Formats: sequence, structure tokens, C-alpha cells
Amino acid sequence: MCDKEAMHEAALPYAHMLQGSRRRRVWELSHACHCPLIGVGLPLGVLRRLVEKVTGGQLMHDDYEIHVGAVSDCLLRTPVADAVQKELERRYAVNVQRFRAAKTTEDVGRMWDAAVAAGDVAGAFWAGLSHPRCTAELEEKMCRDIHMVQHQAGACARADINKFNALLADNARLERELAKTQERCQALVQDKAEAAERHEQQLMQARATIIGKDTEVHKLRTELAQLAAAVPELESRQRLANRVAQMEAREQALRAQLAELKAARVVPAAPQDDPAPALPSPPTPAPQEAPVRLFNRSVLCVGGRDGNVPSYRTLVERAGGQFAHHDGGLKDSSSLLDASLAAADLVICQTGCISHAAYWRVKDHCKRTGKRCVFVDNPSVSSLARGLQEAGEPALASDN
Repeated sequence: MCDKEAMHEAALPYAHMLQGSRRRRVWELSHACHCPLIGVGLPLGVLRRLVEKVTGGQLMHDDYEIHVGAVSDCLLRTPVADAVQKELERRYAVNVQRFRAAKTTEDVGRMWDAAVAAGDVAGAFWAGLSHPRCTAELEEKMCRDIHMVQHQAGACARADINKFNALLADNARLERELAKTQERCQALVQDKAEAAERHEQQLMQARATIIGKDTEVHKLRTELAQLAAAVPELESRQRLANRVAQMEAREQALRAQLAELKAARVVPAAPQDDPAPALPSPPTPAPQEAPVRLFNRSVLCVGGRDGNVPSYRTLVERAGGQFAHHDGGLKDSSSLLDASLAAADLVICQTGCISHAAYWRVKDHCKRTGKRCVFVDNPSVSSLARGLQEAGEPALASDN
């Protein structure tokens, strides 16, 4: 028998009969405990680093060979066993401290059962095995329990692996869908960006067009203001031009009416053998009827009462003239009076119903132009008729 096996057989009875307060070391445990203790208590990566540190180089063995070698080295106190002992003490110091409260083997067993039920077996397994009150029977029970826990853990691991694989497949599917969704979103974002850019360009063009129109409007308004300043009383002239156009239209209508009246007065000559009876002489016209003819004459009446203006118009138009009226500065503007004086052939001035400025303007205009002007003191229709009769004599003479 080799020295290692002899030392191990000598240590086992001592370990089981130990009833002091010193905890057992890993090499003092039975060989059946080393495999589950190292497999459960130390992860493979941690075990590989421990062995590499002890051996002083990188190992070329796989995980199984490292595990088997460490289990064999823990039979005796070797450098690997010392390293495993220190790592277990460091890693599970809390569990070891908690198990110190157990004073009997039954206490240790109850604490172990509670750890198995809670699923926290790695630290409790080391704390229970190394406890001074752990007997061979409790050690065997703990090994059986940890064996079944490993089986259950393996089954759960396989189930977890299946779930994990399913989750991986589902995750891959979701990643593909996410990539497609991101592509669609990117395309939509690109389309929206292009549309926004087009709208921005259209908005800029619309703003430029509006600015151009505003500039043109401002320019036209400036030109209009300049024209209005260059041509004083432009609005009055426009009203006068409209009034002249209305008067011309009325003149055309009166000329047509006059032609119809002349045509209606042509009477065929009576036969010589049947002379027509003598017709009585026409009655003398009333004072308001002007005995003269004012064909193609424009008669301007300045002043007078507003209520007599229609009678003035009727009197002048019956004489064949074209009637125009100005109130003498009461409502109508002075510029309109100048235009009316310039367009008139004959002026009738109602001196009692006009302003002084209008009176002197009429008198000055007629004196400068040599235009016929009749001044009437009374604004009645009969006075206007006499004025027309007075003015009609030289006019009739000029016609003849």
C-alpha cells in the first residue's frame, strides 16, 4: 500500500471520532465527498485558475481532467488541497459562520435540510461537511442529497437549455422583424424628410412671391401718390370727366329726339284749288317759355334754389339747349365750377344765391374769355326765362 492510502486510512477514524471544536479540512473528509464538493462548491473556471496558480503554468487539460486531478489531490494535504481549502473558506465564509450556531449533529442536519429546501446547497454543503459535529451518517446523507440535487439541477438545466434555445430562436425572429421594421421606419423617415424639404422649398417660393407682390404693390402705391401729387385735384377731374360723359350721352339722346321732332313737323302742301283755311295765330308763350332756340348750346346755370333746378332744366331743354348746373360754391367744389364754365356756351348767374368767390370767378372767367353771361337777381323760373330770352337774341342772330 502506498503512503497516501495509508495516511488516508489513518485519518478517517480520527475525523469521525473528532468531537472537539476544530473544523475538518478538505483532506480530512472521506473520498466520496471530494467529487461533489469540488463539483458543486467550485466553478470550473475558478478551479482551473487555482490549479494553474499552484502548478505555475497554463494547463493543457480539459475541464474533466482538471476536476479528476483536483479530487485525487484532495485525498492528502497537497498544494492543490491547500488552495481548494482556502478558496472554500473564503467563498463560503458566511455559510460557515451561520453553521457555527449548530451545537449538535441534529442541529447540523436541520440546517442542511433547510438549505436543501431553499436551494442554497453549495455553501451549506461545505459548512456542514467541515462542521465538528458532522458524523459519518450525516456525511453520507448529505452526499446522497447533493447527488439528487445535482440530478434535479441537471434536469432543470436541460429544461432551461431548451427554453434558452427557444428564446434564442424567438429572439432571432424578433431581431429579423425588428430589422425589417427599422428599414420601413427608415424609409418612412426618408420620405417624410424629402416631403418636408419639398414643402420648405414651396414655402420659400411662396414667401418670395408674396414679397415680390408686396414690393410691386408698394411701388404702385408710390407711383400713384406721385401721380396724385403731380396732378392736383385729380379726383375732382375724374368726377368732371364722368359728368361730361353723361352730358355727351344726354346730348346724343336729345339730338335724336330733336331729329324725330323735326321729322314729325313736316306737313305736305295743300292743293291750289282747295286752299286750306287760315289757322289762328299761336298764343303768346308764357313768360317762363323762352321764345328763342338754343340748339347746340350748352347753358350753365350758376346758383338758384335746389327745388327750382328741375324747372331750370326743363326750360333750357325745351329751348333746345343742354343744361348744366352749379350751386355757386355751396356744395360743389370751385374746380368743378371752372370746368363747367369752360364747357358752357352761355352762363346764367343767379347773383342772389351764390357765394362771393363764385360770383367773382364767373365774372372774371366770362370777361377773360368773352363768353356771354347774363346776371339774374331773382332765382325764379320766370327770371331765368327772361335771362334766356335776353341771351337768345344775339345767339339767334349768330345762327342766322
